[in-house]
Order: sequence, then C-alpha cells, then structure tokens
Amino acid sequence: IDATCRCFGPDADPPAARSCAHVRASFDDLDALSRFAEGLGVITWEWENVPRTAVEHVAQRVPVYPPPDALSIAQDRLLEKQLFTRLGIDCPGYQAIDDEAGLARAAAALGMPFVVKTRRGGYDGKGQAIVRTGSDLVRAWRDLGAAPGGLIAESFVPFEREVSMLLARSRSGAVQSYPLVQNRHADGILRTSLAPASDPEGALEAQARRAAEAIAGALAYVGVLAVEFFVMPVAGGSALLANEIAPRVHNSGHWTIEGSKVSQFENHLRAILGLPLGSAAMHDAAPCAGMVNLIGAVPDADALAAIADAHVHFYGKAPRMGRKLGHVTVTASSPAQRNALLERVEGVVRASAVD
Repeated sequence: IDATCRCFGPDADPPAARSCAHVRASFDDLDALSRFAEGLGVITWEWENVPRTAVEHVAQRVPVYPPPDALSIAQDRLLEKQLFTRLGIDCPGYQAIDDEAGLARAAAALGMPFVVKTRRGGYDGKGQAIVRTGSDLVRAWRDLGAAPGGLIAESFVPFEREVSMLLARSRSGAVQSYPLVQNRHADGILRTSLAPASDPEGALEAQARRAAEAIAGALAYVGVLAVEFFVMPVAGGSALLANEIAPRVHNSGHWTIEGSKVSQFENHLRAILGLPLGSAAMHDAAPCAGMVNLIGAVPDADALAAIADAHVHFYGKAPRMGRKLGHVTVTASSPAQRNALLERVEGVVRASAVD
C-alpha cells in the first residue's frame, strides 16, 4: 500500500514526528483537526486520553478506529467496570464516589482496605490511593476529591500476579489473539513483561481470551485491544479479575516486534486499513520472549547491544523521572533462557540507574 502518514498533537517534538508530518495544535482546535483529517483515509489514536470531542470531530470526515465508544469507556473507570459487569466478566467490587460521604459508604460496602481512584485521567499508578484506616478516608478525599469526573472505590485485590491479553480485531470481526503476558510493575509503572505467561493448563489464557473477545465484540472494536487482569488464588488453582482495558497498542505487547510472527503494530494497521490480520503466534524457533522497559534514564546502549538476542528500541524522548524512554526485547527457546537474558538486560539497566 502506498500510504502517507501524519500525526496530530500539542507537543513540540513528538517521537512520531521523526517519521511523518506533524500537525501541532491543541485537541480543542477544531480548524486544525479538520486540516489534519483532510485527505486521510483512516485515523487512529495511540493515547486514550484524547478528548472524545476531537475524535468525533474528525470521525465526521474520516473513518476512525477504534470507535469513539471504546475511547469513552477506557477514559472512565466506572464505565469500564460497568461494561465488565454487563458482560459477565469477573472484576473487583466497586462503588461510585460522588462526595466525601461516599467514601464511608464504600468502606461499609467493600470493607477495608480498598482503593480509591479518579474515574478519569489516571495512569501508571497516578490518581489513586489505598484506604486502610479512617484517617486514610480523609486523606484520600483531600488528595483526590477535586478530580474532574468523580471517583471510584474498588476492592483491594491481594493478587498473585498481573497479566494482559492483547488481541487484534479487524473490520470484518476476525480476531488474532497474542499469548497471555505476565507483567511486573514497580511504582505503578510496567517494568517487565514475560511472554507467554506461566499457565501450564492454559486455563487462564482461555479465560482471558474469552473476556477480551467479548469486550471487543460488544464495542464493535477495530484495532488492537489490551485487557489487564489480576490473577487470584482460588481453590484448586487460579482465576482472573479484569482490571482495565487499553484501546490501543499496549506497552505489554511491545515484545511482539521481534517475538511474534506479526507484531501488534502491524496487526493494528492491518485491522484499521481493512486488510487481513497476520498471525499473532510466536516464532517456532523462539517461543519465549521478554521485555524490559527503560524508564527515566537511558542505559549504556553498547552494553545492551552486546547481549545476544537482545533488541534495543529507543523512542527519542528526553529523559525524565518515570518516563518510558524505550524498551529491550529478548527472544529465547525456553523460559529459562529468556529469564537469563532478561537478568542481563536488567543488570545493565540497574547499573545505569546507579550511575
């Protein structure tokens, strides 16, 4: 396909501008949005905090995928949980919080501890607080009560680990699902992903796939969708609780560039362009992959490049505390080999952080 791309956003120098034309304007500049849309065949987004009004404006001119309804639900944690409930997908208990008294009602309904989150705008651990005592109720309202859009209380989940399911859904409704991925977080930020997740019987992956396909179908979704889950211990094994969705290519799937036959990025483009989806399977010779995020500081690139089967990606972003600056993917023939490679990568990253 002969395609010309452009990107839109308010930043002066977004990484995408290194690869295509950049229309710099705020998301409420309707004239700029119209100019951006002119001549395009399809529009997508890579950040779920784009205002729905901006998406609807360009959707009057050009097909936009994923659909605006997916954006609205991903932007509101209450709507997200209500979608899970409506589809019969298990998730943590929750309560809408409209005023300070609502926190006390949530404590009575959910029990302590519980988590208070802003309904809109939070990511990477931002916009949330754990309530363990009565004094925490006061602190949570002081810190979060003025957030636009209100709050939600969720049951505290003593989970074993976190996993994610990514799938691509085409305009025709065809689906390709990637292997279940295990994720490790620190300070609310994804640090490492392991593919495939440990799941000897395949039951967790099957449950996650059913849930993700149900969500995608309910939203008439087109593109790559990520669904994050908590793994909970239950009698005789483990079960999943849905945590949140991300209507875009997702950080926990960046390993697919080298680790899958067709990456999440290519399949997203295939989906929104109306092309057949490619295989989401891992490579036969390297059926294991892992990813380490590079956060806050750029590590020694030469030391990373010296690790066999490690693939380094820098995003062209200026270093800043907590900012994702790139990632390193490793591919391997076994979980043990993958984990050894990841330990070498993480050692370079740790050394750079100390320096």
